[in-house]
Amino acid sequence: MDSETPSAFRQKVAFVFGPASGGRGLVMGHYERGSRRIVPVEECPVHSTRGNRIAFALRDHLVRAGIHPGLLRHLIIRTTLDDREAVAMLVVTRNDKSLRRPVRALLDSTNRPDGFFININDSPGPFMTGPQTIRIDGRSQVRETVGGFSYLISPDAFFQTNVRAAGALQRFVLEGVAGAERVLDLYCGSGLFSLPLAAGDARVTGIDENRQAIRDAEANVRLNRIPAGRARFISARVEDGLARVAREPWHAVILDPPRQGCPKPVLAAVFEGIAPSRAVYVSCNPDMLAAELPVILRAGYGVERLGAVDMFPHTDHIETAVRLVRS
Repeated sequence: MDSETPSAFRQKVAFVFGPASGGRGLVMGHYERGSRRIVPVEECPVHSTRGNRIAFALRDHLVRAGIHPGLLRHLIIRTTLDDREAVAMLVVTRNDKSLRRPVRALLDSTNRPDGFFININDSPGPFMTGPQTIRIDGRSQVRETVGGFSYLISPDAFFQTNVRAAGALQRFVLEGVAGAERVLDLYCGSGLFSLPLAAGDARVTGIDENRQAIRDAEANVRLNRIPAGRARFISARVEDGLARVAREPWHAVILDPPRQGCPKPVLAAVFEGIAPSRAVYVSCNPDMLAAELPVILRAGYGVERLGAVDMFPHTDHIETAVRLVRS
């Protein structure tokens, strides 16, 4: 399964801010691999073209305004595949009034996004965004189409970064659970898999701890006019959500965990407790999948088909999907 294009394939644009060399001035770029050193970027060919224009225009306005680098953390922009829609989120340590002038300059320019947010994240750690988001201007989400279904996507909600590759992944997963009457979609995000299943004959429950992604998923059900009762979504850690639904009958389970893979209690609850006749495991970390797959096989499952999607061309990151059947 191929992502079809080697450039401009990232519809989620993300940059980090930091002090320039010598501690004076501001740079925007990416972390050097395996470090926290910021490599300044002047052009990012794998990002959406419109996303790049918005990002570098905002950076220039921030530099001209003399914004202190300690105030800025990240910039996240979500665009559609055709670049017609874009929403941007500037992540800062506090909502300082000095930001008003550069943000207004961007919004008054030809490079303005369709929506703009300020997110406040003053806590150290690996998370890009914090709990407080302020909408400054425009729309809250972009509207993307994958597999004939419309998805409203917020800049801080999880959705596959490469939309073309997401379509290939979606087809692989749906084929793997086709015909199942009740499907449990774990780490469901904004409903990439849940929506087309619910629009068919399945009843689907999706679980994800990202509250914004769950809100988007619920909005997507309404947007696609999926009948009431076909899809429900639970905002919770997957471990906690599973405890609420584990006693219900499930004919198929989809798992699409983050890079660290599935916690052992999740694997046990799914493959030993629920024990569905079919499952599809989507992994963005083949090393973790290789470590977890023997546990799944020992629980009585066999591999029906293995697929791979080149989600990020030019890198060694491969999205792997495994169809599993209970033997």
